[in-house]
Amino acid sequence: MATKIFVNLPIKELKRSVEFFTKLGYQFNAQFTNETTTSMIISDDIYVMLLEEPVFKSFTKKAIADTTQTAEMIIALSADSREAVNELVRKAVDAGATTPTPPQDHGFMYGHGFQDLDGHLWEVFFMEPDYVHKQG
Repeated sequence: MATKIFVNLPIKELKRSVEFFTKLGYQFNAQFTNETTTSMIISDDIYVMLLEEPVFKSFTKKAIADTTQTAEMIIALSADSREAVNELVRKAVDAGATTPTPPQDHGFMYGHGFQDLDGHLWEVFFMEPDYVHKQG
């Protein structure tokens, strides 16, 4: 079954978030962008909807997680190499992100992550292709 994934994230300020993710190399779909919302393109089938908090609140009666105290999720993205993992994390840190944990090397898988300007956790990982094929 073919499907697309849309992750909805509450943010404080759209302009600040767009500037941050642009520095990481991401682009945005102008068709789904206004003064409070945008659609960040991760791939042909994965998008992150950045919604200023009042817009996000219109979709749920639940409180928005306080990312200074809790983790609502970890968004994991694959990379093509260990170097690509390090490069994306470096760009994020240069743009103002923090790295709450050190890189993790499990031999067959390497990962590192960052916390964006709104406190959302992003994990970037590379998995050795030979390991994936042997397991599949």
